[in-house]
Amino acid sequence: MRKETFVENRIKSVGFALRGALLLIRTEASIKIQVALAVLVTIAGFYYQISNTEWILQVLAISLVVGIEGANTAIEKICDFIHPDFDERIGFIKDVSAGAVMLVSIGAIIVGLIIYLPKVF
Repeated sequence: MRKETFVENRIKSVGFALRGALLLIRTEASIKIQVALAVLVTIAGFYYQISNTEWILQVLAISLVVGIEGANTAIEKICDFIHPDFDERIGFIKDVSAGAVMLVSIGAIIVGLIIYLPKVF
């Protein structure tokens, strides 16, 4: 059996990652909301003609929220798989993971307000 080349292996990895991203978007309500918000602020960015720096900050904020939300979902699924019954320790892990999403989301909201409040008012 022939060993895969580095490039073939990277292409496979990208395929797995894309499949994971699509699974996340199709199955998780919170990600669907985040993606919808990302589309809305992207449209707003074109409408208000935000600067390159503002685009960079907006893309980073969106990416952080969606990425952390994905990690949170993975953590919750692992916890549910390992220990399907209620356990305080599992609850703690899930709460901390959800708290990380909340903190990043607050940061993204602040970035959005800094970008768009001056343009709207």
